[in-house]
Amino acid sequence: MKIIADTRELAPYTFTNYDVEIVKAGLPAGDYSLPGAESVVAIERKTVDDLVGCLMGKDRERFARELARLRPYVLAAVVCECTLEDISRARYVSNMKPQAALQSIIAMQVRYGVPLVWAGNRNGGEYVTHGLLQKYAYEIRKQHAAINKAVEI
Repeated sequence: MKIIADTRELAPYTFTNYDVEIVKAGLPAGDYSLPGAESVVAIERKTVDDLVGCLMGKDRERFARELARLRPYVLAAVVCECTLEDISRARYVSNMKPQAALQSIIAMQVRYGVPLVWAGNRNGGEYVTHGLLQKYAYEIRKQHAAINKAVEI
């Protein structure tokens, strides 16, 4: 399977434990996608510090624009390399209060309809990202096979 990693991704996943070829390219949204599906599939990766940092000031506006771009996608998610407990216990580098961070996260999910997946850590993030992209590709192949079979009739 080929996975596109955005050229702006600073610490891209290597997917070394998976049968994956990584293609570097500029993506319209997110950090990871699939060839041919760049405008409908996007996974955004966030560390705990990056996530909390995106909830304040100018970064909040940028993050809101990113989520707004992801809203119409068929598959979109923000994969967080942390847990909800990391946020609630302020295990991040920021002056933002945990309650404010949690309320901002909840509000953005409701406002933009893009889920956050709490992957626990970087390995979990890579696993979830691979799994989401692999399952999407599988479902698309299955749909195409059904269409091809229907056309043969």
